[in-house]
Amino acid sequence: PSFDVTPFGSTISMTSNKSKKGKRDYWDCSQRGSPCCCSRQCCWISVVVMLILGIIVAAVACAVVFGIRKTIPESRFCITANNHSGFLCDNSVICLQPSQVCHRIKDCLDVANKEPAMCSDLPHNLPSYLVFRCGDPSSWVYTDQVCNGFNNCGDCSDESGPLSDCPPCGPQYWNCESVVSQYCNCIPRQLCRDNIQHCVDWSDEYNCAAN
Repeated sequence: PSFDVTPFGSTISMTSNKSKKGKRDYWDCSQRGSPCCCSRQCCWISVVVMLILGIIVAAVACAVVFGIRKTIPESRFCITANNHSGFLCDNSVICLQPSQVCHRIKDCLDVANKEPAMCSDLPHNLPSYLVFRCGDPSSWVYTDQVCNGFNNCGDCSDESGPLSDCPPCGPQYWNCESVVSQYCNCIPRQLCRDNIQHCVDWSDEYNCAAN
């Protein structure tokens, strides 16, 4: 009997050629450096990763631009190291001296003492515990400038009288009526015996002992 081997041979030849072609395509892809595994699944993974990275970048940008919301203290009142009423910063740690508030220097790590609303109409927008009203109601000083041995009000109401309630002159001062507006009733002892009159009765030159 006769056999027609032509189709069979053609089939083997085609299969062999297809197999060789597949191997050649694989090695060509590998040699070209192309990721042959770039299937539909790989593409979707790449898209998801890029989307997640985009969300993260957008979140960071929003935090930088708009700022992260801070916890603001309910009360700004605090006690300073020298026992004065002070102003509490946003971090609830730093307690500013009253005279450090709204003086155009950044003392808080945050910007609490630079708020335009608070510093725009001094002293009306300041908390009352930071402000001392002088004998002349139109004049005022910060509360840490009261009883500091210096005539900040100009009429000595921050150093003597019922408004200030200052204690008697301490050991570093000499009690007398001052002839200059800089001091009130307490003259620093380092000014005693300096051949300059500071007391009306000259007691700073005759009776006061310098330090």
